Amino acid sequence: MSRRERALLVQGVLYAVLVAAVVVVALVADWAVIKENFWNGAGISWADGNWGDLIAIGMVNTVKYTAIAFAGGLALGLVLALMRLSPVAPYRWMATAYIEFFRGLPALVVMMFMGFGLPIAFQWTPPGGTVGAGLIGLILVAGAYMAETLRAGIQAVPKGQTEAARSLGMRPGATTVKVVLPQAFRIVIPPLTNEFVLLIKDTALLFLLGAAASQRELTSVARDFLTSGPSAGTATSLIQAALLYLIITLPLTQLVAWLERRQRKAVR
Repeated sequence: MSRRERALLVQGVLYAVLVAAVVVVALVADWAVIKENFWNGAGISWADGNWGDLIAIGMVNTVKYTAIAFAGGLALGLVLALMRLSPVAPYRWMATAYIEFFRGLPALVVMMFMGFGLPIAFQWTPPGGTVGAGLIGLILVAGAYMAETLRAGIQAVPKGQTEAARSLGMRPGATTVKVVLPQAFRIVIPPLTNEFVLLIKDTALLFLLGAAASQRELTSVARDFLTSGPSAGTATSLIQAALLYLIITLPLTQLVAWLERRQRKAVR
């Protein structure tokens, strides 16, 4: 038997095992119980089900919080990246210390510190309440990660671009703003889009800080429906929330893949 024939045989066996496993699960599973607990009819009804709050409150707030955290993290990350590349040593040290510190901490710890630690220690009321404090924590963490992404993008711009701009009489600041940064942002669009997807999922951590009814994000709304509402006592709301997260994130992940393919073709 040739190597190709053996490979085809192994592949066929793997497919057969997969099909057999699916058939066994389909025959053994109690679909009535699964439907009742994970896709309850009362919860999925468009008229009186969970969808209204999940979409109008949870999904909208999730997208809004993600946009705020991404914009704040991008602005902070750009400042940190420029500091990291600065010829002034203290700026480099401060940026490096900040980036390493916040990349080494779980986002939840930072968010809880901003939501509970600082307000208790300094009698400080964060803007936007606990949700605002949580978003500040997300921005602090996202800024550290984006700083490294932007730094890599800036360093990936060919030095000849900078030298050409300087030879035309452009000042260092103008060269950075008009020549280097536009090219760097084009390079890092895929990883920044990926960071946006990660932030969408990280907003789920906000539910641990608590929020007013109108401030709840997708996970908080789904959690509330576990104990109240038309599908109380079932996991229907969690399945619905998962589907809505996928509706948001899957197009973005496909966009990242498309941008990466396009970027590879441009390099060739």
